[in-house]
Amino acid sequence: MSVPRRLFLALVCCLLTAAAAACAPPAPQVSPAAAATARSGAQSPEPPYDIRPLLKPSGKYLGVAFNGSPRATAPVTAFAEKAGRQPNLREYYAKWGDPFQADVNRAVWDAGQLPFLVWEPFSRTAAQIADGQEDAYIRQFADAVRDYNRPLALSFGHEMNGGWYPWGSKKTKAADFARAWRHIHDLFTDEGAADVIWVWSPNVINPVPDVRLKPYYPGDAYVDWVGVVGYYALSGPTTFRTLFGPTMKEIRRFSGKPFLIAETGVQAGESKPAEIADLFAGVRARAGVLGLVWFNLKKEADWRIDSGPLSLAAFRKVAAGGSFGFDVHNP
Repeated sequence: MSVPRRLFLALVCCLLTAAAAACAPPAPQVSPAAAATARSGAQSPEPPYDIRPLLKPSGKYLGVAFNGSPRATAPVTAFAEKAGRQPNLREYYAKWGDPFQADVNRAVWDAGQLPFLVWEPFSRTAAQIADGQEDAYIRQFADAVRDYNRPLALSFGHEMNGGWYPWGSKKTKAADFARAWRHIHDLFTDEGAADVIWVWSPNVINPVPDVRLKPYYPGDAYVDWVGVVGYYALSGPTTFRTLFGPTMKEIRRFSGKPFLIAETGVQAGESKPAEIADLFAGVRARAGVLGLVWFNLKKEADWRIDSGPLSLAAFRKVAAGGSFGFDVHNP
């Protein structure tokens, strides 16, 4: 029986289409994640922020520390008005167990200050951290820092050579502290948190001369800055050379990393204006000192820049120097 012409042509078309499909190269495989990205029109993630220009900038950091959350902008505004200079680094304190607040840190950075988080492990020991008991929390924190993708200076367990904190020399072995530091750093690296400036912050050795610093040091591969903490008090050293010099000399025996005066101030008194001038002159004169962080609080003593009119005038004069307070977005 003959096949109707119309049906014959339809059969021929089907056979040709099947043959073409058989000869065509296979379609590329697309992962579900890529397909979802394509459907949503989402852009690829930002590359990791390059923090290298901030590690050794041409200018000096003018940092400040206040009480309370870095979310508050009023203290920075008031400080800048009094000091005559906008700070470019803001130090704040976070307890172990607190989440990393990306939005707050991004606001600090967008306002022209490098966030400097001082992480205080009050609730866990260095040995527990080093042994991996806090890995879930550390990884969660590191993930948030990675996704924040802006510069962050980070200090774990500051003043570890002193005996006044639980992670200090009276309650924590130096080896455990160094192990904990390396473990935290390694987990951050594993999670891809590459935007961190690691600040190892001992206290000046003057009040604890028998505690050696090298056993607490995790190694140059784990540290970007050495953040020395020291204050001009009414009793004790009253010059940059005598306050910070012995500590810097000891550290230079095992590390060549840049220094940051990570916490400092001058106690209210007749000598405060002169000691403010000495502090700034000491930082300015030393290429290996990146800047300072002024502890602008009345706590145990009055460290504020405006504890008296002469002190404020002295601070305004030295802060006006062009080397302090550079633009951290264009270092």
